Amino acid sequence: MKTNYIILFILLSLGCLNLAFGQNLKNCKAYLHNDTLTFENEVIFQHFRWNNGNLIRLAFGDQKSGRSIIEADDQSSFNTGIKGAVTTGNGILETSNVAVTSITPAHVKIKVLCSIDKMHIMRVFYLYPDCPAIRCELYIKGEIEGNKISSLNSANLKNMEYAIGKREGGSQTVVTDKVRLQGNHWKARSVEFFDVSDHNNNLVQTYDRLVYIHECQLRGNLLFLENLLTGSRLFFLKEAPTTSAQLYSPGYDFIVQKGEVKVTGLGVATSGLTDTSWIKAYGTVIGLGLTNDELGILSALRIYQKSVRTHLPGRDDMILMNTWGDRGQDSKISEAFCFAELEAGAKLGISHFQIDDGWQTGRSSNSSYKGGSLNNIWSNPNYWKPNPQKFPNGLAPLVKRGKELGIEICLWFNPSSDNSNVNWEKDADALISLYKQFGIRTFKIDGVEMPDKASEINFRKMLDKVMKATDGQVVFNLDVTAGHRGGYNFFNEYGNIFLENRYTDWQNYYPYWTLRNLWMLSKYIPPESLQIEFLNIWRNQNNYIGDPFGPINYSFDYAFAITMMAQPLAWFEATGLPIEAFKYAPGIKKYRLLQNEIHSGVILPIGDEPDGIHWTGFQSIIGNKGFFLVFREASPNTKNSIKTWLPIGIKVKCDLVLGEGNSFIAEIDSNERLPFELKTLNTYSLYHYEVIK
Repeated sequence: MKTNYIILFILLSLGCLNLAFGQNLKNCKAYLHNDTLTFENEVIFQHFRWNNGNLIRLAFGDQKSGRSIIEADDQSSFNTGIKGAVTTGNGILETSNVAVTSITPAHVKIKVLCSIDKMHIMRVFYLYPDCPAIRCELYIKGEIEGNKISSLNSANLKNMEYAIGKREGGSQTVVTDKVRLQGNHWKARSVEFFDVSDHNNNLVQTYDRLVYIHECQLRGNLLFLENLLTGSRLFFLKEAPTTSAQLYSPGYDFIVQKGEVKVTGLGVATSGLTDTSWIKAYGTVIGLGLTNDELGILSALRIYQKSVRTHLPGRDDMILMNTWGDRGQDSKISEAFCFAELEAGAKLGISHFQIDDGWQTGRSSNSSYKGGSLNNIWSNPNYWKPNPQKFPNGLAPLVKRGKELGIEICLWFNPSSDNSNVNWEKDADALISLYKQFGIRTFKIDGVEMPDKASEINFRKMLDKVMKATDGQVVFNLDVTAGHRGGYNFFNEYGNIFLENRYTDWQNYYPYWTLRNLWMLSKYIPPESLQIEFLNIWRNQNNYIGDPFGPINYSFDYAFAITMMAQPLAWFEATGLPIEAFKYAPGIKKYRLLQNEIHSGVILPIGDEPDGIHWTGFQSIIGNKGFFLVFREASPNTKNSIKTWLPIGIKVKCDLVLGEGNSFIAEIDSNERLPFELKTLNTYSLYHYEVIK
C-alpha cells in the first residue's frame, strides 16, 4: 500500500509540473493502424475499432500494467438509438499538436468525423501529458431519420432522446458514450450537483448502486465505477450544466446495468439541427484511477480538471473584495467611495477590488433607485460605460491608485439576455473595450439565462471572443446563484465560479454553512475554481441573538480561513469594518504569499462533514508534502485524530503556518488518522506538512 501511495505522490508532483509547463508531447500519441485507432500518453491507453469513424471501444487501461479494465465492445460508443442505423461513407481522422497557451497546457487534439444515415458526428478528443483521462467534445449536424415527433406526447416534442423512438424494451435514448464492463461485480456512484444557490444550500447528492442485470438510471455529472474483484476504477464526467438545468434532458445522465454503462443526454433538440452548422452537444471525459483506491480515482479526476484551465498565480489567484455584500447595492458607488474602499482594502490585504452593479451608466433592475431594467440593454449604447456622474474622471484614476496599492480593479457585468443572447457581440465588444481602455481583466458575469441552445451558443461566442481578443488574460467570475447557467462542469475554461450570495441581513450566512458547501464540493470540484465568501461578522448581530452559530461567535480570522482552499471573496465594504478586523490583516497578507502553492495541489476534504460541532478540514496534496487546514468547530474535544489522505505508518512533520496550535511530528496510525490539537472552540490551524519517513 505504501508503494502505491509513493507512486501516486510522484505522479501528482509530475502532473502539477506538466500542467504548468507541459510542452512535451513525445509520449502523447494518436494513430490509426489497420482498423485500430489508438490514443496513449505516459499513463493510459485507449483502443477503438475504426469502423469508418463510428468508433467502437476495444480497450481502456494503464500503461504500466498494459491491461484493459474494460471489455472489448461490439457496438459503437455513440448510438442514435435508431434500430438499423447504418454508418455511411468513410470516416475522417485529423490529429494536431496544440502548443501551450495561457489557458491550456500543450496537448494532442484528435478529430474523428463520421456519418450515421443522414446524421453527421464529429468527436474532438483531447489528450494531455501525464493526464489519466481523455476528453471528448461532441458536435452534430444533419438530421435523424425516423424522427416521428408528431406521434409523441407534446411534452416531449423538443426532446431528442424521446423523439428518436418509443421507449419500449428498455431506454431507447441517444448514447453519447459507453463502455463494456468486465464481469458482474461493479459498484457505481453518481454525483449530482445543484447550483441556483440562492435557493439551494445542499449542493451535492450521491447515489450508490450495485450494477444489476436490469438497467438503472442515475442523475449527475459524475459517475464513478469500481470493480469489486480487481479494485480497478474509472470515471465518466459529463461536461454539461447540472442535471436539472440541462437542455432537452431525458431526466437522467447515466444508464448502468450488467455488462455496460452508457452516458445519455445530448443537450440538443432535433429542431436545432441543420446540414450546414455543427452544433456542440454535451461532452464526456473518461478517466482511470491512478491507484486502486478512492484517492487514486479522485486524483485522476483532479488532474484532468486542472488541465482544462491552467492556473496562473498572477491571473487566477485572488482575494477579491466585492461591494455588494453589505447590501448597499448601487447607492454608495462613486469615485470617492471606491477610493476609500481601495485604501481600506489595501490595509486589510486584498488583491482585487470589484465594483458591482452601479458603476455603469445604465441602471439595472437591481438598483436601489427606481426605473432600472436589464431588458433591451442595447437601446442605450452607453449602458456599459462608466457613469459620468459617479465617476467624472472615468475609471483610470481608480485603476492607477489600485496599481499603486497592488490591487486590481474588477467589474460586474450582466450580458444582454434579449432573444437568446442575440446581442452577444455587443456584450463582448463592451468587455474588450474595458480591458483595452483600463486594463480591467476580471469580470463578474451575472444574470445569465440559457433556456435554449441558441442562448448557450451565443453566450459561449461572447466568452470566446473576449478570450481571443485579450489573449486569454480575462478571468470571468461566472455566477451560479440563479437561472439556467453553466453549473460546475461547463464553461470551466473561462475562469472561476461565483458560488453563492449570503447575507447577515437575511440570516442566510452561517460560517459552518459556507464551510460545509465548500467541503462537500471539494471532493469533486477543484476548490481553487470556486469563490467562497467571508462576511463582516459584526453586522446585524441583532438578527442572531441567542444563536450559537451566529457569525459573531466566530473570529474574523476563522471566517476568512474557511475560504483559504478556494478563492476568498471579501463580501463586504472594507470601510464598514470595525478597527478590530484589521488586526487580522497580517494573516491575510501571509496567506497571499502561500495561496498559489496551496492551490497547486490536489485539494480534498478531511475530517467530518461540517455541522458546527465537529472537527473538519482540507488537505492539499503536492507530492510528498502539502498543507492541512483543520477546523475545530464547537466540539467538546480539544484533541482529535482526523483521517487524512496519507497511508498508514507514514511519519509527517507539520509546521504551523497560520491559526492556533503548535508544530508537531506524528505518524499516521492504523486507522489512517493523524492527531491534531486545538484548545479553543471555533479555531483553526493551517499547517505545511512533509512526509519524512
